[in-house]
This record gives sequence, C-alpha cells and structure tokens, in this order.
Amino acid sequence: MAIAQDTIGQQSQILTVEDAVRIALQNNYDIKIASNDLRIDAQNVSLANAGILPRLDAIVNDDNSIQNTSQTRADGTINTLDNARNQSLNYGVTLGWTVFDGFRMFARYDQLKELEKLGDAELKLVILTRVSDVMTVYYDLVQQHQQLSALDSTLIISEQRVTLARNRFTIGKASKLELLNAQVDLNTDTTDLLRQRESFANTKTQMNELLARDVLTPFDIVEEFKVDSSLTLPELTVLAENQNPQLLAQIINKRVAELQLKQVRANRYPQVNVNTGYNFAESKSGLGFTTETSARGLTYGFSATLNLFNGLLQKRNEKIAKLQIETAEIVISQQNQAINSQLATAYQTYFTNIQLIELEEKNQILAAQNLDITMEKYRIGTIPTLEFRTAQLNYVNAKVRYSNAQYLAKLSEISLKELAGNLTL
Repeated sequence: MAIAQDTIGQQSQILTVEDAVRIALQNNYDIKIASNDLRIDAQNVSLANAGILPRLDAIVNDDNSIQNTSQTRADGTINTLDNARNQSLNYGVTLGWTVFDGFRMFARYDQLKELEKLGDAELKLVILTRVSDVMTVYYDLVQQHQQLSALDSTLIISEQRVTLARNRFTIGKASKLELLNAQVDLNTDTTDLLRQRESFANTKTQMNELLARDVLTPFDIVEEFKVDSSLTLPELTVLAENQNPQLLAQIINKRVAELQLKQVRANRYPQVNVNTGYNFAESKSGLGFTTETSARGLTYGFSATLNLFNGLLQKRNEKIAKLQIETAEIVISQQNQAINSQLATAYQTYFTNIQLIELEEKNQILAAQNLDITMEKYRIGTIPTLEFRTAQLNYVNAKVRYSNAQYLAKLSEISLKELAGNLTL
C-alpha cells in the first residue's frame, strides 16, 4: 500500500476498496460473531447429539447405616443389637442404547446438518451486508472528496474575484457594493468547504468503525469510480434464486420444518432400548442369618414402550408441524417475490444512473467552459457580478451532480450484486 501525507503532516496509508473489504472480513465484530455461531452449529452436528450412539456409565453406590435392630424369629426367639452396622456397596459399568425410536434420531441428525447450513447462510448474509456497508461508505468518501475538490476550486475563484474587485474598487472602476458582495460570496464558499471537510472527516471515522480499528486511524482513498455497466436483470434474477442468502435461509427453514414433522411422527412407533452392564455388589449386616454377601456378573435386558393414547396430543402436534411447513413455503414465495421486486426497482435506478453519468459528464465540461469565458469577461469588466456568480455556482453544481451520478450508479450496482448474492469487487 502506498504512503501519503495527510492534512496535518502525519503519514497515512492509501486505503483501496479492496483493502477495506479485506480488513472488514478479518476484523468486523458482526462477522466474527456470525462465524462463531457457525462453528457452534458445526459442533452440534454429531451422532451423539442426535441420540444415535449408546451411553456408557460408571456407577458406584455405597450405602451405610448404624441402627438399633431387633429381630423376632419364627420360633419366638428375639435378637437385638444396638448400633448395628449395615453396608451395601454396588459398582460397575452400564451400557444403555436406544436401538429404535421411530427413526427420530436419524431425522434429528439430518436436522442438525440443515441447521449448520442455515448458520452458513446467515454468515453469508452478514458478510454480504458488511461488505456492502464498507463499499457504500468508501464510495461515499470518494464522492465527498470530489466535492471537496470542487469547493476548493470555487474557493480559489472566489479569492481571485475578491482580489479583482478590490483592485477595481481601488482605481475607482467598481463600487464598494461589488467588493462586499465578493467578500460575502467568499465567506459562503469557505463555510461550505469547512462543512464538507467536517462531513468527510466524520465519514472516515465511520469507515474505521466498520473496519473495527482505531477510529482515528489516518488513511487516504483512491478517488475513482469504477461502475460495472454490464449488469442485466435476467442474469441477476437467476443468481438471486440460487445465491441470495435470505432466500436460501428460508428454503433451509422449510427443510428443518419437514424434518421436525418426521420427529413428531416417530412418536407413533415403539421405542426400544437395550441395556447391559457388569456389576459388583457387596453387603454387610450386623444382625441376621446372613451377615455378608457378595455378587458380581453380567446384567442385560431390553425395554420397549409404545404410546397408545395421550389425549390426542399426537394428532395436534402433527397438525402443527404440517402448518409450520406450509408457513415455510409461504415465506419462501414471499421472500422470492420481495427479492424480484427489489431487483426490478434497483435495476431501473441503476439503468437511469448509468445514463446520468454520461449526461452529467457533458454538463460538467460545458459548465467549465462557460466559467472560463465568464471569468475572462469579468476580468475585463464586461459582465455584472451576478452573472459571474451564477456561472461559478453552475460549475460547482455540475461537478457535484457528476460526482453524485457516479456515486448513485455505484450504489445501485452494489445493491444489485448484494441482492444477487454475488457482491464482487
């Protein structure tokens, strides 16, 4: 990156729009947050989280008691023992596994993968939005810098006009009023320039905020508009149908709703669990026929449950799941229509602004020629002050309109590419 000197003598780097986008992709807080959310979604995609894998547990139970115990046997003998100690110790490992649940676990696993895709679409949307914001602010800076140049030029002309008016007043060829008018116009132009410098500085602060760096970081920009005039509405529409992250997110949401219906329907099937384990058991008793026992060995078994009636909740839940799918389909149609509408409107604006660029460029050239002629006539005193001021303002306004036309065309281009999900530099 090249080095330039800013207005107060500090060195500042020239920031291209490519540099700005690259820095934003690395630093922007919203992009970092969305990236972390996607990582969380990716971590959630696992067989264990879907309930497909078995569960292995190690267990230890140690129960102890100290009691005053009394036993009466069948022959009438009574045995008593105070502070009798009793102990029961069980430990081992157990394995539990749901081997069938109506295919709910597989639907859940597919749903987790779809949620990861949804997180990816949401990240793309955040990236598109932030890149669009960076490019919009960058080209706003370009436009404002061009306006600064125009105001600088008109300020020089106003200073020359004051000098001419003062000289003419000194030799008696102009009135005091003409000199005062020239000074007033100079002060007006100076005010406009100061206001524009303030706006330019504030916009640079906004750019640094978007780049998530020190807001006082000095930088210069490349004063250039490169407007892509080759965009076509049919091509953009096809791209939007395949790449627009908002539309993709709604399509994924429909798939998530379909998988949710599968999980609800799984309740109509039985759930089968198997379990096994290897356990050790020891017990000690202070009183009784058996004072100590121990056992160890393999345990195994299975269980099956089937819901026969739950107050018609199953039917209700399935109906709600179907309605959610229907709603998702409606939202997809709504989103698609909204995108097509936005594309059509933005493309018409884009097409108009492309035409205005050529028109305003010609107007700027004509206004410059008119100002040169008017300036020369003013020097020799053949035109009044008002006519000269009009030509001067026409020149400034023509330059500003030309800059605005380029800026608005660039904004339209950015908006169209953002809607198409294909925002490239």
